[in-house]
Amino acid sequence: MTVKAFVRVPIYLSSRKVYLYGREGQRITRDVEIRAKLDKSLKLSPSHFNLEGKVTYSVEEIEKGRAFKIRFTSVPGPPQTYRGSLELKTNYPEKPVITIGISGRFMKVKKGS
Repeated sequence: MTVKAFVRVPIYLSSRKVYLYGREGQRITRDVEIRAKLDKSLKLSPSHFNLEGKVTYSVEEIEKGRAFKIRFTSVPGPPQTYRGSLELKTNYPEKPVITIGISGRFMKVKKGS
């Protein structure tokens, strides 16, 4: 027996995880696109972020109530590895919270490289 279904997601995310990998002192930027897939307007508001001092983020509304760009940028610093997340509250009861995982790893620059 085969079951076929079309699952309609209320909110599209281009990625659920962001990877910021580079060398110490580098500034790495990655974007995540969020799109409303329901007929009603989408609203986002940051509710929790646990990487202050290591990563900055901005939320840009690309298309009013329909499309957003979340930009993550690493703060240049020493060699380190970290993990955290950004939580965004939505006005969709079908998906009240969006969580984007963030991983960063910055390697030591070898002398003479």
